[in-house]
Amino acid sequence: MTKYVLTGATGNLGRIAAEDLLARVPVSQLSVVARDPAKARGLAERGVDVRWGDYGRPESLVPAFTGAEVLLFVSGSDLNPGVRPVQHRAVVDAAVAAGVRRIVYTSAIHASASDGLAADHHYTEAAIRASGLDYTFLRNSFYTDFFAGLGLRQARGGEITAAAGEHALNTATIRDFALAASAAMTEDSTATAQNRVYELRGPLWTYPELAAALTAATGKTVRYREVSDRELGPLGTLFPMVRADALATPAPDLESLLGRPATTIGAAVARLAAAR
Repeated sequence: MTKYVLTGATGNLGRIAAEDLLARVPVSQLSVVARDPAKARGLAERGVDVRWGDYGRPESLVPAFTGAEVLLFVSGSDLNPGVRPVQHRAVVDAAVAAGVRRIVYTSAIHASASDGLAADHHYTEAAIRASGLDYTFLRNSFYTDFFAGLGLRQARGGEITAAAGEHALNTATIRDFALAASAAMTEDSTATAQNRVYELRGPLWTYPELAAALTAATGKTVRYREVSDRELGPLGTLFPMVRADALATPAPDLESLLGRPATTIGAAVARLAAAR
């Protein structure tokens, strides 16, 4: 009998969370939702109930969520203005109609603010609260994987560039966020998890430390060079936040959910370099 339903099962975060859930709960208690169920064939072959569900097709969502006590709601990937609020409202409405008891939502850092990069998450958190469902909000920081991957590409030229100065970031890996989501789904909702907000932050790191990690992982000297926001193109919009230390607020919640320290920038770079 289904107890846990996980959306985004074929995405980077959802795939890892699904694998971890299979180690935590009987396969009969897990259902996963995918826009293209054929891409989740590997899970289906292991006995997982794979369901079709598309945030852009609201009629698919109630059947996809039926039977769930706990729903992992992975935020939508379409970042075009106005799309996520409509899709996320459809998810919340469907969860209510399907009788879901608790939503675990992958929100974002600074979702308490109603503007900027986190505006869609602010709206979604408010919709979930207003729905009357129990909730767990996972306010994820940025992905270490992005910065490590970009760094490895830049390192071929012997340097990485950013506009961070000596200011730190506390990103975390997709894997750590996914494992935290799995842990949050399966913790006792009658105790600590009910209507809980987790601020998920990884270990602090700086760009000089990223350059050192790239040097260690590649065996090639990599230096950090400071540039202007403008020189970085679209990525430059991130660095005023970095210099304001908006991404440098430590929090113990990720480590608490993982039951271990979160992955460091050095370990993340080494793992990604080895995979390549």
